[in-house]
Amino acid sequence: MFTCSSSGIMKRVLMSRPTYLQAAPINEIAKKWSSTRLDCEKMEKEHQLMVEAYTKNGVKVEFLEPDAQRPNSVFSRDFGLCVREGYILGNFRESIRFKEKEAYKNKMKELNVPLIAEVKDGFFEGGDFTYLDAETLAIGQAARSDEKGVNFIRKALEPYGYKVICVPCHPKYLHFDLVFNMVDTKLAVACSPALPQDFLNLVKNKGIELIEVSEESVFMHGCNLQSIGNKRVLCLKQNAAVNEKLAERGYTIIEVDITETLKAGGGPHCMTFPLERE
Repeated sequence: MFTCSSSGIMKRVLMSRPTYLQAAPINEIAKKWSSTRLDCEKMEKEHQLMVEAYTKNGVKVEFLEPDAQRPNSVFSRDFGLCVREGYILGNFRESIRFKEKEAYKNKMKELNVPLIAEVKDGFFEGGDFTYLDAETLAIGQAARSDEKGVNFIRKALEPYGYKVICVPCHPKYLHFDLVFNMVDTKLAVACSPALPQDFLNLVKNKGIELIEVSEESVFMHGCNLQSIGNKRVLCLKQNAAVNEKLAERGYTIIEVDITETLKAGGGPHCMTFPLERE
């Protein structure tokens, strides 16, 4: 089975190494570092830490080989979304990412993951997608995904019984996963002031508890963690406050010491495309 939640036991993911990554000024975080040459050797080591963390926890890692013509493909989350029946291929807004679309499409074909639909009317990137429950999907609309893209996905998934919720956010947040991220079936990390009240009401009605992340921490990737199921969470070492709150709730915190890759605007959640969960 392909992904059927945001927090089930992770079995397989798709990643790509940051061999050619630099801080292109296409998001608020990367703009601060765009005049600085990022340390590629350090980023490769950081990426390997994530790969080792996954493999040690029983997660198989598939790879799209890096290419100088698509330097941002390390942020594999963004090319689409995966549901039980297969995947939807998204549509990038920024030209630096255009070549990723065909590369990931070919890789998914190689991995025998069925293509349900391809977004051509509007924009959609996977950093804006999460499951709220098995049948309810939330898609943020910040800087990269737009209303047309969300509506396209809603129509494409309607025959499969999914309900798609659109969550408008300020464009400065880039992607939805910068301000909201599911940890478990009834737990999420979130920056509530950055989210619409009707969405917060929906989350509350679904019984989802929130661990609050400050506005300041948002741009330090405070929400950018990756649940791998069975109360295990891949977290940035620097996010001590969030990690402590999760540990207090009985979660096993798998810390990864990543700092250089973050300068390009993405963290562990952005660097992971979930393929299969139990």
